[in-house]
Amino acid sequence: MGRRYYCTARCLAMENAIYALVDCNNFYASCERVFNPALKHKPIVILSNNDGCVIARSNEAKAIGIPMGLPYFQCKTLIEQSHTHVFSSNYTLYGDMSSRIMSLLSAFTPEYEIYSIDEAFLKLDSLAIQDHLVYASKIQQHILKSTGIPVSVGIGPTKTLAKVANYIAKKKTLLGLFEIHAANVEEMLASLAVEDIWGIGNNLGKRLRQMHIHSALDFKQASPVKMRKQFSVVVEKIVHELNSLSCLGLNEIEPKQSITSSRSFGIKVTELARLKEAIAYHSTIACTKMRKQHSFARGIYVFIKTSKHNEKQPYYRNAITVTFESPLNDTGLIIQQALQAIEKIFCPHLSYHKAGVMLLDLIDASLLQPDLFSPSPNRVILMEALDKINAKFQKGALFYAAEGIQKKWQMKRGKKSSDFTTNWKELAIAYAK
Repeated sequence: MGRRYYCTARCLAMENAIYALVDCNNFYASCERVFNPALKHKPIVILSNNDGCVIARSNEAKAIGIPMGLPYFQCKTLIEQSHTHVFSSNYTLYGDMSSRIMSLLSAFTPEYEIYSIDEAFLKLDSLAIQDHLVYASKIQQHILKSTGIPVSVGIGPTKTLAKVANYIAKKKTLLGLFEIHAANVEEMLASLAVEDIWGIGNNLGKRLRQMHIHSALDFKQASPVKMRKQFSVVVEKIVHELNSLSCLGLNEIEPKQSITSSRSFGIKVTELARLKEAIAYHSTIACTKMRKQHSFARGIYVFIKTSKHNEKQPYYRNAITVTFESPLNDTGLIIQQALQAIEKIFCPHLSYHKAGVMLLDLIDASLLQPDLFSPSPNRVILMEALDKINAKFQKGALFYAAEGIQKKWQMKRGKKSSDFTTNWKELAIAYAK
């Protein structure tokens, strides 16, 4: 029989679709283990910006009882007593490892969606695959061999059921592989709390429990029409998905309409010169991201703020928006505009906690209409050369002096591992015994 299509919930629901959700296991901790094998089976926690809170844990750290989201100073004693290894967040390393994994996954199917830094959906029904679990095992082994990162794979006829299958693969299997199909779907959903369904969460789960919907199976058996009237079309689609009707297709990655770069300072900043360095630095980061998606910005939003928890001074937050005469993607010209803007909102005698920029109203480079006020084409070539050099050697190999040299205001990352994959000076060293 051929495929059958259903018009429902404002979507085209397709029978016989097959999705695989590939999810990296304890991704941040696994990245740290790749370059330090001695950490295998050891408890690991990763801290947030400025080494503030626990944002990731290995299974061993979870077993010890180290809570997610707790400030580091509150669980420091438990961490030290349990000999848990602590790392500052190393987003350069994690981002590069993620890019490598997603590139490897793209070889297994032409249809895939990068869902997050450590998750991707693969569409398998267009491929001639006899056994989906065998194929998933090949994916798993290839990722592990090529990157050292272990992954779990859940397979199902919809994205929602693939999510459920991945949850089961992680929690209830030894191999990290599981497929949901017609023969086992009701048994699996009966064992899953309604809050654990992808897209439901605690708040919506409480409302569903008041309607005597306690498990994923209860939700599967609910009336889609009633769910739509009571909640939304999105909730209706989840019901259809649990009934093996694919309503949530793969999402194409759309170019961002705005790009933000901001960070809290590692120290309190009081001088305008230091604030300017931070604004120039964040402008550079945002511009680099913008050029990667081949866009130009029509404006920039610059903001600064003090800490709400500083009782010695009033809380102050201010921002300013600057509209460019012509769309720009030139870091140098955008830095000039941003630095002029920060002067207008800087208030002396205050200790600042955070600053950042947002590039606004982005347009695709192919839609750009040059005019008399547009920058010289040589500036575009200059930016291309800048990006190529920084990509070939390392991030920041070439930078603007306005960003500062020492950058003492940058966030604290006292326990950060090396940038093993992106910095020539920090490559891992192998010693022969």
